[in-house]
Amino acid sequence: MSTTYADTTAITLTEDILDPYVTHAPTRRWLTGPGLPGDSALFTFAELHREGLRTVADSAGDPDRLTAALHDQLVIGGLADLDGLERETILLDGATGELSTTYFLHDRPDLMTRAPLAPSLHTLVRFATATDELTDLRGQFASYAGRFGPTTVEEATRQLLSVFEEGMGGAEVPTFWKIAALIRPLALVAAPGTESGLTLDLPPRLLDHEFGRGKVMRFEDIDFPATLTHEPTRRFLSETGLPEDGILFSLDTDVPLLTLAESYTDARVQDVPAHADRLIRLGYLIEDNSLVIDGTTGEILNWNEPEAKLHPLNTDISTLAFTLWLLHRERTIDDSLAHELTHNLCAQVAKTLIQVLSKVDPTGTMAGTDWHYWTERFRDSG
Repeated sequence: MSTTYADTTAITLTEDILDPYVTHAPTRRWLTGPGLPGDSALFTFAELHREGLRTVADSAGDPDRLTAALHDQLVIGGLADLDGLERETILLDGATGELSTTYFLHDRPDLMTRAPLAPSLHTLVRFATATDELTDLRGQFASYAGRFGPTTVEEATRQLLSVFEEGMGGAEVPTFWKIAALIRPLALVAAPGTESGLTLDLPPRLLDHEFGRGKVMRFEDIDFPATLTHEPTRRFLSETGLPEDGILFSLDTDVPLLTLAESYTDARVQDVPAHADRLIRLGYLIEDNSLVIDGTTGEILNWNEPEAKLHPLNTDISTLAFTLWLLHRERTIDDSLAHELTHNLCAQVAKTLIQVLSKVDPTGTMAGTDWHYWTERFRDSG
């Protein structure tokens, strides 16, 4: 297999550097040939570029307390977090070429363990390439461009899982890759908005199927304040509705809906925004936050009561609904992987969910945003 990285700064090593650490011939050929990507959304190999090859024993504070299985493993990189920093270390077995991950516990190296990642560098790059191609809908996943809906999500999930299963040769697919296959295709559930006049056209009954029809509330015109003039939003709330309990959000079922100005007639908050009469409260977020909608533009905002401050939350009501659906999907995925999720893998779930949300709705998730309710909640769950 010939591999060319989009980033030309591939990390390669010379034969003399590999001695005496790497004796596995295919691994030596890979490290002296294609090498490792210098830049990846999934991994960072800055450790290898910065420090060269070294063992876990060389990196641990008390190598005598390491287990034999970890002592001679080679530190080559790490799983990248949302900021591109290393959080969990990638290890290479120089004798077999297998890759695993560990989390350094410098005070208790005796408690350090390994989790499988890939049987070889070749396979690691293959898995990462497939994941990137799904995310960007290119290469082997190019046929999904322009296709949306639950069936498309299921097909993309099966196809990505099949890549991982084939690469593992009958062994169990590592949880890291299961997370990618179960979460990344979720971005394909809703098409860009054309008919609705909103950011997304959600599939019919998507929320009913996810939350249960009796748990999705639809509004009538009499429920809306006069300042809710954004017609696509009114139509969405009437025809599609929102879940009463969206996880981290509870819909205000005391209809008719109130504006933010009406909600604070008791002057509990003195500094309500000047346009509070057109901000309609839809429900409650945790920690004294409320979800409000701008009745003129349809923008979804987070009203932080202690700070008396508005923060961007979602572009509009369709991307809010997608976010609530995504949160509910996370619960199902967590349940299916419950016996496999370590603290560090939970962080990978959170990272992948945020990446999916930012792809569908960049509001609040873009670099430079000072605070975003959903992003913070995903981070906390990880």
